[in-house]
Amino acid sequence: MDRGLKTVNSKQKSIWNFISAALSQVITIAFGIILPRLYMVNFGSEGNGLLTSLTQLLVYLNLFEAGVGAATLQALYKPVAQQDWGGISGILSATNRYYKRTGRWYLGALVALSLVYPFFAKSSLPYLTVCGAAFFSGIGNVVLFFFQGKYTFLLQAEGKQYVVSNLTTIVSTSTSLAKVLLISLGANIVAVVAAGFVIQLIQMAYILWYIRKKYPQLKLNVEPNVQAIAQRNYALIHQVSGLVFNNTDVIILTVFCGLKVVSVYSVFKLITSHIESLLTTVSGSVNFILGQTFQTDKQMYIRRHDLFESFFSAVSYALFSVTLFLFLPFMRLYTAGISDANYIDEALAILFVTASLLSMSRTCTCMTVNIAGHFKQTASRSILESAINLVVSLVAVFKIGIYGVLIGTIAALAYRTNDFIIYANKKLMGRSPWRTYSIYAVNIVLLFLTQALFKSILHTEIGSYLTFAAVGLEATALSLVIFLGGQLLFPHVRAGLKVGLAALRK
Repeated sequence: MDRGLKTVNSKQKSIWNFISAALSQVITIAFGIILPRLYMVNFGSEGNGLLTSLTQLLVYLNLFEAGVGAATLQALYKPVAQQDWGGISGILSATNRYYKRTGRWYLGALVALSLVYPFFAKSSLPYLTVCGAAFFSGIGNVVLFFFQGKYTFLLQAEGKQYVVSNLTTIVSTSTSLAKVLLISLGANIVAVVAAGFVIQLIQMAYILWYIRKKYPQLKLNVEPNVQAIAQRNYALIHQVSGLVFNNTDVIILTVFCGLKVVSVYSVFKLITSHIESLLTTVSGSVNFILGQTFQTDKQMYIRRHDLFESFFSAVSYALFSVTLFLFLPFMRLYTAGISDANYIDEALAILFVTASLLSMSRTCTCMTVNIAGHFKQTASRSILESAINLVVSLVAVFKIGIYGVLIGTIAALAYRTNDFIIYANKKLMGRSPWRTYSIYAVNIVLLFLTQALFKSILHTEIGSYLTFAAVGLEATALSLVIFLGGQLLFPHVRAGLKVGLAALRK
């Protein structure tokens, strides 16, 4: 038996997961805001657009992962809950075998991409600069596949995501500080990107040391349990669809609109993606509890799901309500002095927030589908989502440019969010989707209410970051009260919260 499995209970792990992940996100958000501005000021909008484009493009190389990660995590929930180390070792042995093969293919593809990408990007940057930036942006994933990737799934399934989060916080902070220092010293963009890879090697070394110390009973030389991750092919379909969906916008903009437009997109996306990441921290901190509960007690899972959905939806809409209100004031402060592209656009703010709200509205039901391992059953739906996004974006980008790709994203999200809500409620929880729809109907009404209140109560000229922070705190406090209070006005929500709280006390 693993000593670690018994030393910390699920509630404590959830708290530790949340605190460590939240701290990591705060630091990531802080540097995530600082660095792009430094890129724009020192390397121009083209340089910032290049790094954004590469980040999105390199994600496609993760297709070599072949869905093994998602299948591994889902397969680990049951043996981890039962403390079956023979089963755990067999699953990770199979994952290890696939990941070593993946690392070799990934490295070859990365070299090829680095050599040909400069010919396709609309950029005036030198060939070697683009080539070097591409290589060092992706080489860290080779390390992940060969050495540490398989172990992170064990930590997630056991509820020790906080170990990874704490290490990520240290590595991310060190990497960002190194990049700031190099930029201040006048280093070129390739050196700045390469610094991240060097520091990432430290993360690999620590993970290997931690696993060997804490899990001596884990053996990777046992017979691989390939059957346990047999759904990897269907998970791959979801992965491919997800990659196409999440990265279509930047790739299309890179090809048809140029890197300056990519930079505009990336700065807007910077805001919403950080808010989404912060919210994902909340869901990630309890994901292992829900995953293990689903495998052992379906009714308990439904009660915990309902409690979490009520809370998560209210917080999500509250934060994005504030984001919508303060989007343009922040952009004016953040892009002050940058004139090579237009970063002040109210329509873009509305479109980005709409996309994020749709994405957050399906988080809980998406978790249910993934935890249940219904990759095969929902594969066609995932493909259709990506197809909608790709087709609408390609057609609309010729007519309305950047707005077109966002409309494509929203159209696909609208379809898939409804599909997740219906499928998870009917197929997996055996009930009507009305509860979920009513929650988000209330949130939409409250969203319009808060915008009106913000404009009437908090109307002030925001000319500094200090004023921005003060208004932001006031708006957030008001928004949280409205959305959390609004959910409690409905009997079925109060009943769900009451039952859910009772379940958590058990």
